[in-house]
Amino acid sequence: MNTSRAPLWTSFDAAVATGGKTSGRWVATGVSIDTRTLERGDLFVALTGENRDGHEFVADALKKGAAAALVSREPPGVLSDAPLLMVNDTQAGLEGLGRAARARSKARIVAVTGSAGKTTTKEMLRLILARSGNVAASAASYNNHWGVPLSLARMPLDSVYGVFEIGMNHAGEIRSLVKFVKPHVAVITTIAPAHLEHFGTVEAIADAKAEIFEGVEPDGAAILPADNPQFDRLLAHAKKSGVSKILSFGKPTSTDGRLLSTTTQGDGQNVLATIGKMRLAFSVNAAGSHIAMNAIAALLAAQELGADVARGADELANFAALKGRGARFFAGGIEVIDESYNANPASMAAAIELLAKAEPHSGGRRIAALGDMRELGPESAALHKALSRNIAAARADLVFLCGPNMRALWDALSKKNRGFYAETSAELAPEMMRSLKTGDVVLVKGSFGSRMSVIIEALRARESATA
Repeated sequence: MNTSRAPLWTSFDAAVATGGKTSGRWVATGVSIDTRTLERGDLFVALTGENRDGHEFVADALKKGAAAALVSREPPGVLSDAPLLMVNDTQAGLEGLGRAARARSKARIVAVTGSAGKTTTKEMLRLILARSGNVAASAASYNNHWGVPLSLARMPLDSVYGVFEIGMNHAGEIRSLVKFVKPHVAVITTIAPAHLEHFGTVEAIADAKAEIFEGVEPDGAAILPADNPQFDRLLAHAKKSGVSKILSFGKPTSTDGRLLSTTTQGDGQNVLATIGKMRLAFSVNAAGSHIAMNAIAALLAAQELGADVARGADELANFAALKGRGARFFAGGIEVIDESYNANPASMAAAIELLAKAEPHSGGRRIAALGDMRELGPESAALHKALSRNIAAARADLVFLCGPNMRALWDALSKKNRGFYAETSAELAPEMMRSLKTGDVVLVKGSFGSRMSVIIEALRARESATA
């Protein structure tokens, strides 16, 4: 057992939570589904997916020091007396652990969803709340059918606060996941045309995101984006779900969390805002008005959870943009804005705004490297083409594009702005690298499936080559 972590699951408690049958007595200090990141003392959950069966890795997990393994059949290569927790279905078993962890916890819980900014807001909340007590939070973007129960199952017994991200690709998914989380506060960061291929309209996306209100605890609160065109629709859903307290954030004077002003400070910004009746000035080490709005939503949620908001706001000075979500680095004299993790029309516009505010060095240029925004359905061509207005407003000098959907934007660009177009990021990377020069500022963004990380890797390689 890993003595550096407190006990999390005894064999008895885990068996009760999952309805399983355990062999031997053991105590787990964590929960893992991946032997690559497993820590000594973890309970290894052998999930079964389309391409991988976790049972094939149980022997390795136990060799690496797992306290036990949650399985649905005898795994290969393990001893007859191996510490196993046998269940009918390992996904259901993981859900049982998550459900039991939530039921036994005394923590104040916040759930975050939205078309963009979920992970950023979750990480801000982690920092803000830590000034007032122990915080359990989703790792990375663990916001799906296994990520949410896994995050709950990992919640330490002494947690004062819990922060959980909830995502979706189809209607009904948030409804299912929020029943595990049962938040005291639910935050919707924004509604944007993401996953239009599955939903058809932005209104349908708002309806699906609003499922989060159905799991809010009695006397809980909902926090909504006042500037979003779907605000009234979200408000109606929150009321219909019986949420007792509904708060808003944005720029209007009527909001409970109001953005007053932002000023650029290096790679970050200074923010002036009101949270309830409190006027706050704080710094965030990440740029963009969308980042400032995420911070205000997080502070408003922290206030509802009973945390010290003033002290928490000070902690935001330690927040830096996340990898693939606005993180910046230099590559051989070129400044890179890494927004490569994902994209939809709203987040793409926000990222291009970051490029607009960036200042090239030594005669450099503003350059955008953009990949397809996926799952936009019949409106895809029009939404890609519309980005030409954002490009023009940002005074971008060159634009490099990849993916079949980005052809619509390529055709809409003026010839002077055209850098290069390719079907894939792998084909685009070498052409783009040949065009760069010292002093340029480069924005890289696209949906995950566009593999814009290939461009980031090429830039990193340039950084190494010139070091």
